[in-house]
Amino acid sequence: MTTGSDDTMMLTTPFHSRIAAACELNSWGDWMGYTTPNAYTDVELEYFAVRNAAGVFDLTPMNKYRITGTDAEAYLNRLVTRDVSKIGIGRVGYTVWCDEAGQVMDDGTIFHLAENDYRICAYARATDWLHWSALGFDVTIEDETAEVAALAVQGPTSCAALTAMGLVGLDQLKPFGLTEFDFEGEPLVVSRTGFTGDLGYELWIAPHKAEALWDRLFESGEPYLIKPFGTHALEMARIEAGFLQAGVDFMPAEEVVRNGRSRSPFELGLGWLVDMDKSVFNGRRALQQELARGSRYRFAILDVDGNKPANHSFILKGNKQVGTVTSAAWCPTAKSNVAFAQIEMPYGAVGEELVAEIYYQRELHWTRVLAPCKVIDAPVFSHPRRRATPPGNF
Repeated sequence: MTTGSDDTMMLTTPFHSRIAAACELNSWGDWMGYTTPNAYTDVELEYFAVRNAAGVFDLTPMNKYRITGTDAEAYLNRLVTRDVSKIGIGRVGYTVWCDEAGQVMDDGTIFHLAENDYRICAYARATDWLHWSALGFDVTIEDETAEVAALAVQGPTSCAALTAMGLVGLDQLKPFGLTEFDFEGEPLVVSRTGFTGDLGYELWIAPHKAEALWDRLFESGEPYLIKPFGTHALEMARIEAGFLQAGVDFMPAEEVVRNGRSRSPFELGLGWLVDMDKSVFNGRRALQQELARGSRYRFAILDVDGNKPANHSFILKGNKQVGTVTSAAWCPTAKSNVAFAQIEMPYGAVGEELVAEIYYQRELHWTRVLAPCKVIDAPVFSHPRRRATPPGNF
């Protein structure tokens, strides 16, 4: 179970005793009301653990909703933009869901655990919306965020470390696949999923087994240089891999207070998740109209000159501001200065040259840099081991 601190009233995850002992920097953040580590020892070393060995991240604060009942598939198909019937049992599907105006409320993953049994993992809390949307469907909706502890194990030696822990046969699990093992008498669900763009897995277990799972994992993973990593290292890895973050790269439609600040799937580069062959789903009519008239914005990945991250920068075409940067980082493995940007149409086509207006501070002095940048067609990091089955014994 999750617990709260009398001093801060923040929630802590079932792994907190182990995390607190490992967090030498005592650097903490807030993830949906949970105390989570920004970094344990050194952000760059944690990042390189993910890219060169195995890193472990506490996923427990992610919102998790269990959807069961005879209408579970039909309900989810009404809810999200992709065709849920194509997510087979034992598979995971990435998707987005929209309001009736076709604006993205959130993105997340759907786990098809068994017949008429699904789990949605999401950034934003959605209990009320899920229940409102269930009108007329024979489904049961349960918020199981506090009832499932979760760890992400990411990096080239992740499979080897987990196999050493006793998860024999894990190397045969395909990307976005699900499997189950016994862990001290409790089911341990393992999915080949993650947010780093590398080989990786996510482990899902009952909270009372969380500490035992952490201990076994780090004991077995020690020869494979396993290390915990925090949100700052995860941010570097997910930008390098081209993954969007809700609340950072787009605002959930329910949270915006100003007109025009939300985005559609097409404006976020997620049009491939929209299945217009489905007859009815939330936002379908609005998205169909957008396809006919064109979008207001487009999502762009920028390769920025220099090594100064373009955080919160304006994007210029000549003297005109045409966009804003939502995420930016110097990506060590790719040796690239990468930025995600929302660009006004018709600007931002692949290959277009733009300028990032960057401001950075050193020793109380602010410097302005106009850095040339180019729109690129793909993320700067994509390793073959992420998709290989078996992934190889690194």
